[in-house]
Amino acid sequence: MIGYRIKELRKEKDITQKELATFLGLTPKMISFYEKEERFPPHDIILKLSDFFNVSTDYLLGKVNVKNIDNLSELELIENLNFSDDIKEALKLISELSPSSQEKMFKIAKVFLEEELNEKK
Repeated sequence: MIGYRIKELRKEKDITQKELATFLGLTPKMISFYEKEERFPPHDIILKLSDFFNVSTDYLLGKVNVKNIDNLSELELIENLNFSDDIKEALKLISELSPSSQEKMFKIAKVFLEEELNEKK
């Protein structure tokens, strides 16, 4: 997955393997190896790629499909969570409440959780 992501991001930025290699202090051949997944980039290179392309390391590694969570609104974050539609809808509703009402909802949820935990004992 990382090879595909590197190539995709490089093409989006309209740069060559040589230009990317120069930025990373590598050879174009090494970039080619990464893109074809013949070699896996070390940790420091993954961090540099993440910074260069302004994406998360999780995106590069294929763990998430959101390039940069920092650029998402609260509602977009909720949409990208791996929750049921009901949970997503509840989170959207809660996000529209005032901070004091959100705090009350949080306290109510804690009470329900404590009750469930006590029932299981």
